[in-house]
Amino acid sequence: MTRKYQQTKRAVAQEETRQRIVEAAIKLHQSKGPAATSMRDVAQEAGVGTVTVYRHFADDMELLGACSGTYFERHPLPDLAEWATVEGGEERFRHGLAAAYAFHRETEPMISSVIDDLRGSPIMAPYDGYWQAAGEILLAAFPEPERQDPLLKATIALALNFETWRLLACDAGLSDEAAVDLITRLLHDCR
Repeated sequence: MTRKYQQTKRAVAQEETRQRIVEAAIKLHQSKGPAATSMRDVAQEAGVGTVTVYRHFADDMELLGACSGTYFERHPLPDLAEWATVEGGEERFRHGLAAAYAFHRETEPMISSVIDDLRGSPIMAPYDGYWQAAGEILLAAFPEPERQDPLLKATIALALNFETWRLLACDAGLSDEAAVDLITRLLHDCR
């Protein structure tokens, strides 16, 4: 019976160490980006040895996967099923953009640090796929003939893009509401 207790206690300690490593990596990825973060940096930040990091994570990609999982549990992507309940093309477009821009604002420090380092990486595939699905949800609210218009598709893709939001909100200083208004004017011009 004592043996079982010690194994459970050890398992708890291992999980706590693993979580400290993930937290350290998240902090470093957000502050300096994944490309500039070494396993040694993570170990130092977590207060463990580099060998301990490798015991929990075989390589950078495995650690990145754990970090992104934890990060997106804390910062869930907007609910696309909820977007789909909004009737009308422009109404759904504005509703979706407002949610997307609120998400971009909340996650800006991390996404800004990560997006350039990991563009095209398999670790970004779920994130990229989500925004592609978001575009399809917005497009589906428009009448059928308009859905085939490449300008409408391009406007939706541009509107949802994190870097578009960052340019409008961070660089140009627009509020999210003003950014949605501006992009909606662009939508009108392309229709």
